[in-house]
Amino acid sequence: MEREALERELAALHVASWGWALACCRRDEPEAADVLQDAYAKVLSGRARFGGHASLKTWFFGVIRLTALERRRVSFFRRATPMGEAWSNEPPASGPGADERVAQRQTAERVSRALGALAPRQREVLHLVFYEEMTLAEAAAIMGVSVGSARQHYDRGKQNLHAALERGAS
Repeated sequence: MEREALERELAALHVASWGWALACCRRDEPEAADVLQDAYAKVLSGRARFGGHASLKTWFFGVIRLTALERRRVSFFRRATPMGEAWSNEPPASGPGADERVAQRQTAERVSRALGALAPRQREVLHLVFYEEMTLAEAAAIMGVSVGSARQHYDRGKQNLHAALERGAS
């Protein structure tokens, strides 16, 4: 894929990529911004190359996930060597702002807390399937697991999320 076309495709995926980076970084916005910036740098420098074996979105989400894992392993180096500003660290503008109702905010907070209590694999697969509208096969490819394993994490994640939300409602 030519660089110009790749840049356009990545720009079109930016909002979804930001959401996935947040999910991979446990909702830590500064960390997610760094991970996303590093993922873009890998792709645009040629260190990560799209082979066409999956959709660009599936492949790029895998790059983001692996980048987050790498950064987690060497997080103390991140603090010692700040990154440049090649890509914006600002999260993309999304949806309604001040006009959100209190009930929606409370519901979102409950769901976020319940998701945070799930095992990491369960949280990842639920995010990919529900928020990114991916199939289990696409989620499995990004997570680097078999479809059967992704399905098991998905089923257990839904059950655990339901139970956590039920506990919170009572």
